[in-house]
This record gives sequence, structure tokens and C-alpha cells, in this order.
Amino acid sequence: MKISKTKIWVALIALLLVFYMVVMMQRAVLLLGDSEWVAKLMGAAYLVIPFVAAWALVAEIMFGARTEKMAGILEAEGGLPEDNLPRSPGGRIDRAAADAEFGKYQLEAEAAPEDWRSWFRLSCAYDAAGDRKRARKSMRDAIALFKQA
Repeated sequence: MKISKTKIWVALIALLLVFYMVVMMQRAVLLLGDSEWVAKLMGAAYLVIPFVAAWALVAEIMFGARTEKMAGILEAEGGLPEDNLPRSPGGRIDRAAADAEFGKYQLEAEAAPEDWRSWFRLSCAYDAAGDRKRARKSMRDAIALFKQA
């Protein structure tokens, strides 16, 4: 099994975040043990941060794992959108070409709103068009439909 560079970077960043959470917990305990009320208040606030960070870390890793699983299924079925959009010399997708291609995937998702595959492809189209917020929303919709299937 080949491990991609992306997975290695995700693992390294996750380890850094875990280290940060441990340090935050240690600082929280030290501040909670202080006699000053301001320090105790800061300690209580510091205590919350690692839990929020842990939730965000798990949510993002689960998002990535589910996305990768769905992409593998689509690839096996031959249903991944082709990456044939023109690019700049720096590698950026031409925005006008991505916008022109977008309509096809939007119509597909509207025609089959219960199919996770159409939402996955729509998410890819949003991402190519540079709309990351809608791309993630569409992928979350695809994941929800995938879990129901």
C-alpha cells in the first residue's frame, strides 16, 4: 500500500495539533491552580480550546476519509469528472473554462438530488470554479447521501 505525500502531511499536522492540545491542557491546569481569579478564568478558557481542536481534527479527518472512499468508488465506476480544464503556466485552472463546465454538473445534481455521485461531481465543479465554501457544502451533502445508501 502506497502512502501519499498528502497523507504524510496530514499526519504531521495532526501530530503538531495533538502536541499543541497537550501543551494547552498543561497550561490550563497550571493556570487553574493559580490563586488569581483572572488566571483561573484564562485556565478555564484554555481548557476548552483542546476539546474544540480535537473535535475539528476528527471532523476533518473523517471528512477526508469519506471523500477518499467515495472518490475510489467513483474511480472504479469510471464516474470521476475528467480533469481536462485548461491551466495557467502556474497550474491554476482557467476560471472561465471551469465556470462553463460547471453548468453540466449543476444540472446533473438537480436531476438526481438523491444520488451522492452527482453531488460529489458538483463539489468537484465548485472547487474547480474556485468556490470552496460551496464545494465543501456539496461534498457534505454527498457524504450524507452516501451514508444513507
